[in-house]
Amino acid sequence: METQEPPASEPAAASGGTGTLYRRFVEPLLRSDDGADAEQLSRLTLTALAQASQRRHWPLVEGALAGLAGELQRRDPRLQQSLFGCRFANPVGLAAGFDKNGVAAAIWDRFGFGFAELGTVTWHPQPGNPRPRLFRLAAERAALNRMGFNNEGARAVRRILERQALPAPGQRPAVLGINLGKSRVASLELAPDDYASSLELLAPLADYAVVNVSSPNTPGLRDLQEESQLRRLVERLRRLPGCPPLLVKIAPDLEDDAIDAIARLAYEEGLAGVIAVNTSQSRLGLEQRVLTATGRPLAEEAGGLSGRPLRARALEVLRRLRATAGPALPLIGVGGIDSAETAWERIAAGASLVQVYTGWIYEGPELVPIILEGLVRQLDRHGLRTINEAVGSGLPWS
Repeated sequence: METQEPPASEPAAASGGTGTLYRRFVEPLLRSDDGADAEQLSRLTLTALAQASQRRHWPLVEGALAGLAGELQRRDPRLQQSLFGCRFANPVGLAAGFDKNGVAAAIWDRFGFGFAELGTVTWHPQPGNPRPRLFRLAAERAALNRMGFNNEGARAVRRILERQALPAPGQRPAVLGINLGKSRVASLELAPDDYASSLELLAPLADYAVVNVSSPNTPGLRDLQEESQLRRLVERLRRLPGCPPLLVKIAPDLEDDAIDAIARLAYEEGLAGVIAVNTSQSRLGLEQRVLTATGRPLAEEAGGLSGRPLRARALEVLRRLRATAGPALPLIGVGGIDSAETAWERIAAGASLVQVYTGWIYEGPELVPIILEGLVRQLDRHGLRTINEAVGSGLPWS
């Protein structure tokens, strides 16, 4: 399957040096399952971004980052929103999972993002699952990951963020969320204290925090989505002094009654919002697709599926949440968003914000301005004044 091209009536964002370099040097590595190792490619990218973030005030680095921002940022007051006490310059964010340790926290706005979600961070540092654990499904524009919350732990992440001398929450060009998970060594009984330790330490640095109870790669974690377990966890976290706006991230594999229960819990417990969805344990019609690296079909492989195959289910879950929760609860849509049309689809279904990750890897850095330009055109075509008017409107892509 080739990269989806924008319709003729929806011209792509103007190409710059960054997009040209990506298409010339990176995109060819993503055209097959057995190209450059996916995890190694991510690690090399983050190493460079970490250096840029740490040295962003050096004249040469500052100039390069300014050039990047000039290519990728799109500023339009119609895209701004205020949600759960945070001011978002635009509704497109980087999903959790890419910048696990927050090493590039200070520069994600230069890529055009209105917000970025760091993590997942656990209290205890952990190496994650054995490698290989991240696999491309190039033809499907998808990925399978079983990373297992590999990160340096909350104490190290706090040091990493402090070294970058970030502006205070509420004063940043891009909102920063921190996604928190359960340490593998913590039992379900002790999970609330495990999450609370991380949140208490990182809360002063977070614009918002996310309770990740939906990764398929930590044994037992998804049991925390059960209503009584989740309520106990949320109540423990909300008692912390200085608790930032708190959201929960849910799996796409939940039954409708479980989705409804989470929507009710979010309202009753005063959660700031819900993020839908994480990666899927379902193979979404790809059960017999053979993973090149292992020679086994996906039905026999562990891990969560992300990217384009997740789009339809992610949209279903979002619509279910919106129907149950009503318009007051902010929702963040993620999963299979790789174009302006898929972003608009999620917003029209009820998402105030959207996040990209797998689609951003395949489509490249120009995806963000392409989405933002497309959203503005849709506002014009539907006669809407702000993106907030589009949220839950049900208006089609036109």
